[in-house]
Amino acid sequence: MATLLYRLGRFAFRRRHFTALFWVALLALAGVGAAGAPVAGNTSFSIPGTEAQKAFDVLEERFPGASADGATARVVFKAPAGEKMTDAGNKAIVRDTVEELSDGSEVARVTDPYQGGGVSRDGTVAYASVSYQVSGMELEESSRDSLKDAAEGARDAGLTVEIGGDALQAVPETGATEIIGIGVAAVVLVITFGSLVAAGLPLLTALIGVGIGVAGITALASTLELGSTTSILATMIGLAVGIDYALFIVSRYRAELAEGREREDAAGRAVGTAGSAVVFAGLTVVIALVGLSVVNIPMLTKMGIAAAVTVAIAVLIALTMVPALLGYAGRRVRAAGEKGKRRGREAREDEEKGNGTAKEKARRPNMGTRWARFVVRRPVAVLLLGVVGLGAAAIPASSLELGLPDDGSQPTSTTQRRAYDLLSEGFGPGFNGPLVVVVDAKNSDDPDAVFRQTGDDIKALDDVVSVSPAAPNKAGDTATITVVPDSKPSSVATEDLVHDIRDAGTGVKADTGADVLVTGATAMNIDVSQKLNDALLPYLTLVVGLAFLLLIVVFRSILVPLKAALGFLLSVMAALGAVVAVFQWGWLSGLMGVEETGPVMSMMPIFMVGVVFGLAMDYEVFLVTRMREAYVHGEKPDEAVVTGFRHGARVVSAAAVIMMAVFAGFIGSSESMVKMIGFGLAIAVFFDAFVVRMAIVPAVLALLGKKAWWLPKWLDRALPNVDVEGEGLRTEGDADAGEKGGSPDDRDLARV
Repeated sequence: MATLLYRLGRFAFRRRHFTALFWVALLALAGVGAAGAPVAGNTSFSIPGTEAQKAFDVLEERFPGASADGATARVVFKAPAGEKMTDAGNKAIVRDTVEELSDGSEVARVTDPYQGGGVSRDGTVAYASVSYQVSGMELEESSRDSLKDAAEGARDAGLTVEIGGDALQAVPETGATEIIGIGVAAVVLVITFGSLVAAGLPLLTALIGVGIGVAGITALASTLELGSTTSILATMIGLAVGIDYALFIVSRYRAELAEGREREDAAGRAVGTAGSAVVFAGLTVVIALVGLSVVNIPMLTKMGIAAAVTVAIAVLIALTMVPALLGYAGRRVRAAGEKGKRRGREAREDEEKGNGTAKEKARRPNMGTRWARFVVRRPVAVLLLGVVGLGAAAIPASSLELGLPDDGSQPTSTTQRRAYDLLSEGFGPGFNGPLVVVVDAKNSDDPDAVFRQTGDDIKALDDVVSVSPAAPNKAGDTATITVVPDSKPSSVATEDLVHDIRDAGTGVKADTGADVLVTGATAMNIDVSQKLNDALLPYLTLVVGLAFLLLIVVFRSILVPLKAALGFLLSVMAALGAVVAVFQWGWLSGLMGVEETGPVMSMMPIFMVGVVFGLAMDYEVFLVTRMREAYVHGEKPDEAVVTGFRHGARVVSAAAVIMMAVFAGFIGSSESMVKMIGFGLAIAVFFDAFVVRMAIVPAVLALLGKKAWWLPKWLDRALPNVDVEGEGLRTEGDADAGEKGGSPDDRDLARV
């Protein structure tokens, strides 16, 4: 592989006009497609295989035209102090508002509070329910404007009015912190390379890659039913890995220049060595993201695949466009250590003048070398300190509670959150998460009796505030019953109630043959959490297993990949502990902009396992391949560890800081899910890069010695030789230089 990538790098360097034009044209094509694409259509949240989804499908079939998947809104009214919503003047305002809401072209129905029991017992709060014929993502902006205008008219008349529900669903905003994250990345690159041109290359190529990926997602959003969060995730991961991959190749290019190689040969060798690591690191990320499809949640599958495609684009751009831009940059990208060489010359001059201190300073090893030597001398202490520290950070994860965000997790500045609070105040916290019980009595002899029995059984359960009369369909064989819990939607008590209703439904089925199914947003969230919990172990086994096999091929070792996987488990558990501490317990919540603590998003554990594993393997591959390269070329195990840190520690540290800055930039998002993902990934990268890869990995390798690189002979013969160390490049440059006939461009293109 190293030889193939070497030739690809040289070809891209020589034919830089063609290579750059190709990627720019692809970006323009994707941009045109995105600009002309229709607005994303229905992105309804379906969960195949769950009871809530089955009930939803029954509603679609037995209640045609009910727009079960349509957007909904609750317009909540509160009377001024000392007044009631039942006062004649306030009644008139509400009825005028209801009449105005009913005029919308996409409105299916509007419920009058005074006819549908929508007034609180104390008379201070009332609500009108608005159902639409289309989903929240398909709703026209004019319908949203009409909803807001109607509410504003009631406000002007003296009432407090807020709007809840998904009708006001908007594309989440990431805020200015995302730009700050990119700015931090730029500063780190300038410090790392000491050159604006060299620092600009990774940023430019990463932005082009993300631009292609996000524009492609936007262009296909309507066709593939992709949600707005999909492009945010692709941006988050694509930007982080795109900068890192380009950073490693540019860094290796400068190192090759420092060895005295010509620029074209240096570009080829950078792609052949660091590029090999980029390919395998990218593969681990892609495996982790595509593996999310095993959970069988369509939205999660689409998010994972879209992000994986963006990562694949980042890999291809790093292998081709980076060397092309290096060709354009020419001498503006200098060899690594040129400043050090100048200091060395100055030191020799000082030595001739009798100044020995300058000479000693010039020979002083870099920080990565000094740290590696320290770890090699004290591996047990460093290992214990790292493991104990991560174990302590993971302790809060033992209190992990899972759920999905609702309007109660929105910032208090939003009308959705204020509507949620008003409904809780007037009707109780469970009113924000009503349960819809679907009774399918098609196979029953007396459907009406079944409906009554089901309602009576539910009324006898704990944590139930009210049970509505059964509402049958036209055929009379299916009915819906609305149950209002006493507890808020995200509480354990509400989850227990859902299970109790389902248990009662089992008895009804045994007696009558009717199916009793629980659905609604709250029940759907509970089923999603359970489905994700059940899928976590199979997913972890699949992703870690595939990546383990891949790393065996890369490192030709059993213990190194095993150590990499165990280190990942430590870092992801510590990161989950930090997420629980901030978003569930409320530690530093003000600093993170978390206005409402509560259960951790149910997707978070499995999502972090996938993404963090892929990113963790990035640092493992980049750092340990340099150690493997030194070991294969004859260095002792301890010396190879030091060599790996001498060449890779600074770059890996810079890459980690950049990735943390990019992820942390999404903490400013208005979407709680995006905020939590940004924080979780940023802290996970910190733990994995600076504790696991920079401390635990060299400590373990120092303790293992030669055993770290042990591989059974039969397996060594069976595995393909991918030559990540670049052994095949030792004579490649000379061989190419001696070839005759045909242009160098044509020779490299034919080989590739």
